[in-house]
Amino acid sequence: MQNFRTLGVAPNAWAVNAEIADITRPPLEPKPIILATETKTLRLDLAKTAILVIDMQNDFCHPDGWLAHIGVDVTPARTPINPLKSFLPELRKVNVPIIWLNWGNRPDLLNISAGLRHVYNSTGDAVGLGDPLPKNNAKVLMAGSWAAAVVDELEQKPEDILVDKYRMSGFWDTALDSILRNLGKTTLLFAGVNADQCVMATLQDANFLGYDCILVKDCTATTSPEYCWLATLYNVKQCFGFVTDSQAILKAINNG
Repeated sequence: MQNFRTLGVAPNAWAVNAEIADITRPPLEPKPIILATETKTLRLDLAKTAILVIDMQNDFCHPDGWLAHIGVDVTPARTPINPLKSFLPELRKVNVPIIWLNWGNRPDLLNISAGLRHVYNSTGDAVGLGDPLPKNNAKVLMAGSWAAAVVDELEQKPEDILVDKYRMSGFWDTALDSILRNLGKTTLLFAGVNADQCVMATLQDANFLGYDCILVKDCTATTSPEYCWLATLYNVKQCFGFVTDSQAILKAINNG
């Protein structure tokens, strides 16, 4: 076939000219690896895998961010930083997309309900969504602000993908599902904070949508009590997917 042009993003792309639309979508070249998890050994395809790095942003992880302002000890939320600094460059080497899923609201908050605003501002008098932080005037969880930016310790690359989210789940009211389907990704690695809240909500929705879900234990954390962390691990393994760590994944990649 000659004089064909590509429409779409591979692998969800057509080849077209004036007379023909080739909609066969050539498959991705498989990159199978064998991965040990806490419940089963998995045979998975790196070519169909992406990692979601959830809410590793200043408002949740920085001592001058929003959670720290309202009295939360953010030390646990910072524990995934060093593992991710080592892990993400290795994933890039094998072309696993890095998707930064950050809570970054619209400036007008038009898609945010009163119930969402009430969670951390139950009286209406506190510093809530969209309000400036007293220390640096950054607007809480506002797209484009320091508050919604990834912490400085984690490097973002031009080839990485950034998706703003507006709920604990990154699939509600966002482009995440469309992006993953265009990229042909069916296996998702999960990292970030908080494990029992935004990470878990996103992982559950991914499971409901038919994605294969793997929680990367050492790249995930929570500022919630220990029982919340333990319940998260239990529920992921029992109902929604698998649990492993970054070292097991790197070992599987190196052995592949």
